[in-house]
Amino acid sequence: MSENKISKSLMILMILLTSLMVPQISGSVFAEENDEEDPLGDAGLTLIALRNDTLDTNQDGDIDSIRVVVVMSTTNDFVNLELRLFGVHKGQQVVETQIMSFSGQSNASLTYDSWANGEHELSLAIIDEAGDEITTFELPTYLLKPALKTPRVMLALNAPENIETGDQCTINRIFDDETGPRYGADGTRTFSGAPFTVLDSQDVLDCSHWPAGDYTLRETYRNDLSQTAEDWLNLTISNRPAPAFSLLTEGNGNSTDTDCSVTIIPDSPDIDFTPFVKIWRIQGVIFQDYNSSNFDCSILPAGVHLVSIEVINNELIQTIHAINMVRLPGLNLTEEEAEVLPSRSFGEDTETDSVGWISIGILCFVVALLAFVFLVRVKDEKDIFEMRDLGPEPMILADGSPDSQGLPTTVDDEGVLWRQHPDGAHDWWDQDLRIWNRW
Repeated sequence: MSENKISKSLMILMILLTSLMVPQISGSVFAEENDEEDPLGDAGLTLIALRNDTLDTNQDGDIDSIRVVVVMSTTNDFVNLELRLFGVHKGQQVVETQIMSFSGQSNASLTYDSWANGEHELSLAIIDEAGDEITTFELPTYLLKPALKTPRVMLALNAPENIETGDQCTINRIFDDETGPRYGADGTRTFSGAPFTVLDSQDVLDCSHWPAGDYTLRETYRNDLSQTAEDWLNLTISNRPAPAFSLLTEGNGNSTDTDCSVTIIPDSPDIDFTPFVKIWRIQGVIFQDYNSSNFDCSILPAGVHLVSIEVINNELIQTIHAINMVRLPGLNLTEEEAEVLPSRSFGEDTETDSVGWISIGILCFVVALLAFVFLVRVKDEKDIFEMRDLGPEPMILADGSPDSQGLPTTVDDEGVLWRQHPDGAHDWWDQDLRIWNRW
């Protein structure tokens, strides 16, 4: 029995010693020795372990990164090394670097993030403090999905469906590239189609003040890894029409002691006339410092007044409307006012003075005498039938329309056609004689 126990103990001891002497292998961990040539040993270094781990950084089920772990020792007092992890994909090479400074034993890790879909050939180079390569380890080739965002360019328009000059309009330039900056392979962005120069730093373009026209905007990007991205945007900006409005009058034809106003009424409730320039004129004379949508015409004296309004929008497009404002004298006038102001008719209630029959007889006698003298002075029959003067020559065009002679015209609410001279004076069109009359 004692001999059997001793034999079993010796066998167990030999098995333990054998297991300790056999090198352990786990996954991708390996140590390499070469008796003929050992550049690491010549540099006082020993590679204890070199491990490659596959990673799925975005948790989508695809391998997109490789982590390389290096364990080394040195017989030197202190050593400074640089680890360079190279990745090659379709002839394009990128590098990850890591400084390793230690004495005794130390470890370091480098992570290679895939920047393109396909095969990536990896290798690890160890560089000494002088910048000389000590040795390079060829690592496996991996089939990887991108872990970094590939270049992306997008032009996002923020504007109404139908853009007119002056509308709020912006273009957001959305740009992403993680691969270029990560590996020092930044590219160049190119923008074309805008009426003005666009800088790379302009993330938002303000197209509110662009001229009217059709634009084809294009932005392209290419980094030094030959990755490209581009986007197009077709944009049409139409000219904003002239301000469209009508005039609402209150007190037209009433006496001067009643309220009177002229108000601008925009044709579209969606257009705000507040920032527009408004120029009121009375008889062609500008009413100073009165940039308002409402004109108080109660300040006008009795008479007929041509009130015009010129509205200029933000694009300097103008519209002019005018109206004849009639103001009657008030009822309670002083003697001085009654002498200066026009007289007012009260219809059947208007007071009249009787001139008498004698006055009528004298007037008839004078008229008859004048007629007799006129007839006696007629010399011959030719003069009697000579055609009378038909008045001034009509001012019309070949098609019969009024000749405004290049001056701006407008039609008031009563259908009367007006034209305005550069000095602000106005003429009205006599439809019967077909001539212009100064107002």
